Amino acid sequence: MPSVTLSEISVEFGSRVVLDSVNFLITDRDRMALSGANGSGKSTLMKIMTTTVKPDRGKVVYEKGTRVSYLPQSGVAFSEGTLYGEAEKSYDVILPLIDELQELETQMGRLKEGSPEAEKLVARHHELHERILQSNYYSREQSIHSVLKGLGFREKDFSKSVSEFSAGWQMRIALARVLLESPDILLLDEPTNYLDLEARDWLESFLRDFSGGFLIVSHDRYFLDVTVNRIAEIYLSRLNLYSGNYSEYELKRSRELASIQEAYIRQQEEISRVEMFIKRFKYNSSKAKLVQSRIKYLEKLERIEKPPSLKKIHFSFPGPPHSGNIVLEMSNVSKSYQDQAVLMNINLSINRGDRIAFVGVNGAGKTTLIKIIGGNLLKDGGDVRLGKGVTIQSFLQDDIEQYTSSQSVIDEIEGVCPFDLIPNIRNMLGSFLFSGDDVYKPVNVLSGGEKSRLALLKMLLHPSNFLLLDEPTNHLDLSSKEILLDALQSYQGTLVFVSHDRYFIRNLATRVFEIENCKGTLYYGDYDYYIDKKASGDNGNQSPEGPELQQETGKKADTRFEDKRRRTEIRKWEKEEQKILERLEELDHNKARLEQAMTEENVYTDGNRMKEIKLRLEEMKAEHDEAINRWEELTRQLSSLKKGE
Repeated sequence: MPSVTLSEISVEFGSRVVLDSVNFLITDRDRMALSGANGSGKSTLMKIMTTTVKPDRGKVVYEKGTRVSYLPQSGVAFSEGTLYGEAEKSYDVILPLIDELQELETQMGRLKEGSPEAEKLVARHHELHERILQSNYYSREQSIHSVLKGLGFREKDFSKSVSEFSAGWQMRIALARVLLESPDILLLDEPTNYLDLEARDWLESFLRDFSGGFLIVSHDRYFLDVTVNRIAEIYLSRLNLYSGNYSEYELKRSRELASIQEAYIRQQEEISRVEMFIKRFKYNSSKAKLVQSRIKYLEKLERIEKPPSLKKIHFSFPGPPHSGNIVLEMSNVSKSYQDQAVLMNINLSINRGDRIAFVGVNGAGKTTLIKIIGGNLLKDGGDVRLGKGVTIQSFLQDDIEQYTSSQSVIDEIEGVCPFDLIPNIRNMLGSFLFSGDDVYKPVNVLSGGEKSRLALLKMLLHPSNFLLLDEPTNHLDLSSKEILLDALQSYQGTLVFVSHDRYFIRNLATRVFEIENCKGTLYYGDYDYYIDKKASGDNGNQSPEGPELQQETGKKADTRFEDKRRRTEIRKWEKEEQKILERLEELDHNKARLEQAMTEENVYTDGNRMKEIKLRLEEMKAEHDEAINRWEELTRQLSSLKKGE
């Protein structure tokens, strides 16, 4: 069976251990995701599997004949030949097999049928023939057309020089190459980064039908949920396996971390008690043996490593100024680039509080329309009118080049941060993936992704009442996306955004505006509503009071109502869960403070003071136990509700 085995892999960067004695096996039957915090070593592990990076210790073993194809996260560029020619190079690996096959046929013609040597040649001939068939070499033209079109290329692009394509499209070419190679095992590092919704749908379908195995790193929760059935997680330099898709893994992991957290707290309490005993009686000769036994106990104790906090990071970003009820009226807006029409007679009305997702294939005109609304691009015709008191703020990928300041990242944020949020600056920067020494980098040396994250954070610190966001989730990991989603769900203004992350759209959009064939169609419902209407052939553009929504009755309407009710319940329980976890953390802190006080001579020699502290500790323990019981109850309720999603 084709496979790759990692044995006792260890990697260190300076004094930091990234991977510690990692053992891992992937076969051509596995459908896995690689999970872990930013900087945990996911990309490093993939490069080790391709043997392009050597570990400090350990070895990589390929089962004989195993073929692995790897898509890096970025940095691939093609400069020569046409798009079709580049895609066809995926089959170069088959050419030596064809040459060998032809040579075998020549040799077989010289031997007598049934001879031992002839039988060996026949067996090898059969093996080669099967491998060539599995590669789709003889139907490569059809495969190339299917993959390129699935990834968003048009027929007229096939004859274009690869040097004409942008960096994002270059990565699509690289993805096409590895998919067309038909390897035994695919290693894909952020394959959806440069794909629109339609291309992601196609890739999901491709992977479902793929005959080999794959390992994926992705920050697209929905994509992982529908493609993988196992998760390999890098945590504290070690690798652990979990069965199920990403949502199932996340639920299991949260329970596991809660259990570790509880065990860690219990152990810390025990250590504190033992240390208190040692400190109190270490000069008492009658207790010398007891003190020594406790010192040895602490030396031999296997310490539980402190797990990451279970508390979700949450910031209350400043609220926007008030606007009128009508935020924007757009009528007959059109835009062309040279002779190519992009938008034709677009009509759209936006009310205060709307959260509208612009959807459509790459090049449909989503970014163009956002730029026209924000005044960053001139329209060819039509009218755009802002409502009373409306102030616009845009987040555009093109705008990041304006970040040329020589001051540090932290100084840039401090300069715009409201006074009451200044104590949270380091946490906020960490949430947008600026940690450690990164906060002291000059702004003008940041990468494009880093500048995007900085621009997004600055916008949230001083939001206008009408936000235009073009791909705000690019360059964010899953936890950062959650923080951004939480902030935008709490945002009291009006929002128009473009995103290719379905989880993000599904949990944020209240309306969907589809741009297709230069025309716009408004769907008066959330993303699930839009998907339902597309599947049934309906085309939206109905008023909230019109027949379109009035006819949504019976079982379908009941299902939608139940889904909304369930999501509301989940949010409610998650908020209560967060409050309980915060209170537990506060209780632990206060308890540790009181226990520390009990070791001080002026306290433990004061009987009344000790009595007061013990009474307070008992009260805290009772409150702690009550909170734990409630938290466990909430966990069960959340689990039940999420299973029904």
